[in-house]
Amino acid sequence: MKETYKLLVILLAVFIVGCDKDEFAELNSNPSTLSEPDLRYSAAKVINDMYTNDYLIWFYTNFDYVYPWGQITGTGVGNPETFVEMAAQGGAQNVYNIIPNAKDIRFKIDALPEDEKATMRGIVGVTYAAQIATALTQTDFKGSMVYTEAGLAPYTTPPLITPIYDQQELLFDTWLSELDGAIADLTAADQFSLGSQDIIYNGDYGKWAKFCNLLKLRIAARLVNANKSKALSIVEEVVNSSAGYMNSLDDDFIYTRGIEYRGTGNGTQPGTGGLNLIDFLRDNRDPRLRFLFDKNDFNAEVVQAFIDAGNPLPSYVEQYVEYDIFGDFAGWSGPGEPWVRYHGAPLSPDKQQDGAYDDYFQQASQNRITIDGVDKAYSSTSSFAEKLTRTGIDYTYPTRPGGRLIQKLNNHPPLEVILGSSAETNLYLAEFKLLGANISGSAQAYFDLGVELSVRRMDALAKSTETFYYESDPVYEDETMAEMASTKLKENEISDLLAQPAYDLSTDGLEKVYIQQYINFAATPHDVYTTVRRSGIPKVGSAILPWEPILAAGSELSIPRRFEIGTPTEDNVNFENVQQAYDEQGFTTGTNDPNILNSERIWFDENNPNYGEGPNN
Repeated sequence: MKETYKLLVILLAVFIVGCDKDEFAELNSNPSTLSEPDLRYSAAKVINDMYTNDYLIWFYTNFDYVYPWGQITGTGVGNPETFVEMAAQGGAQNVYNIIPNAKDIRFKIDALPEDEKATMRGIVGVTYAAQIATALTQTDFKGSMVYTEAGLAPYTTPPLITPIYDQQELLFDTWLSELDGAIADLTAADQFSLGSQDIIYNGDYGKWAKFCNLLKLRIAARLVNANKSKALSIVEEVVNSSAGYMNSLDDDFIYTRGIEYRGTGNGTQPGTGGLNLIDFLRDNRDPRLRFLFDKNDFNAEVVQAFIDAGNPLPSYVEQYVEYDIFGDFAGWSGPGEPWVRYHGAPLSPDKQQDGAYDDYFQQASQNRITIDGVDKAYSSTSSFAEKLTRTGIDYTYPTRPGGRLIQKLNNHPPLEVILGSSAETNLYLAEFKLLGANISGSAQAYFDLGVELSVRRMDALAKSTETFYYESDPVYEDETMAEMASTKLKENEISDLLAQPAYDLSTDGLEKVYIQQYINFAATPHDVYTTVRRSGIPKVGSAILPWEPILAAGSELSIPRRFEIGTPTEDNVNFENVQQAYDEQGFTTGTNDPNILNSERIWFDENNPNYGEGPNN
């Protein structure tokens, strides 16, 4: 209901501060109001509004719900049994911030003389790409939404303030048609450039067209278990499109609002990584482990401090410690730095009550030591890297109690956010090749390129955001060791990674592709939830990356497959349309019961596998 009121307020605001239909016609015939800079600035606002809800999305949507439900992280170190119950919501990006401005741009352009209108098609295409990309993030959580009749109040008599809700199948069809039109507009000749007002591609409409093809692939991915034949045909259209598709780092859609934009100033409180995911990444020496998660505090100096204090080390840290004849720290065994600094935690609530897991869940007491009267506590597990969500963070490196103060302060570069990538594109193509799409190239070739691009993009992101250990680990005084412990991408790591059995598609190929999509999306604000639901990955009992059964008092917990929806009230001017939308979907409103939110599925999710079941195909 809150979302409906928000929509109506926006529609009415546009109508009130604007003018009636006749006045719009007069306005749109006045050349002074159609100056090129006005359209550029309006388009810049549309692009800017593609990522405006960052704090709520990360703090609530992702770190309270999506990432714990998808086993990327826990809600903290592990999960309480209540983590499947929804409370405050962060929602998704708000397309209703975009639609009024986008429609106004298109209305003004449509009123131009034909020769001028022909040069403005690229701007029209950008408005559709931005609008659809943002709308997709909303339908993923709640299904049907106001779209085809959204923002029409200023253009209708009487003003349309009771828009219908479009069901998801219609939304997908509408967006595919609009994207085809946008691609045609974006690839038209002799277009007026947005230039620097385009904060993504600096006015390169060809790259926007490739982004539109990625959006078509996203829709195809959501149709895999709803209409497979249609999904395959969409993919074939994309691969054969004269516009091309995203296939290099230069094509990636990296949102950077400006040099002063560092994301939210508030902490987003990411949880500790899931044990199985971090083990998978560490066992395969996947460099993305170092970009997605933070190092724990147990460097060589801290390990020696525990030895000096006579305190036991956490078992999963101690397994990699080598001792000299005096019982002091002599070096790392196994994979060595930086790999030995990454440890996840079990996610099942029952394990918090099992003493066998105290090394994970009793860190506050067990990982505390006192030396020379100085008391200090240390974390032995790895949290999700908050630098991916905001860059205005200072950091103090872990040292022994009473030891050196080593800090990284004021390294606050602008935030960069991945809203679409060539890695995503190629991993979709690998999936659809395995599913039978008639496209050139092998699934393994698409997969290898997708993984490589994913690693390189995350490395580039870690470098540009100046993550704390990227160039070196300053606690190590030996320069060689300090650089070895750095988190930056190193020579031959990608080729070594792709040689691992878990990256060979000759067996369990589809599962392996979905795992890589899952890992790639962990660095983005969207799509983890959709990927987990449509793929059934991670998979129970998998020999590659297993799903951890989520038990409370010995019973499996039910995890929601959609977000809670408030109950509409009859004082809502659009009550009938709102109620009809929920009735058509078979949704119970006003409940956070995880059993209901699991069984009442959004349209694209109806035929998807259950959590942990693995792919349908």
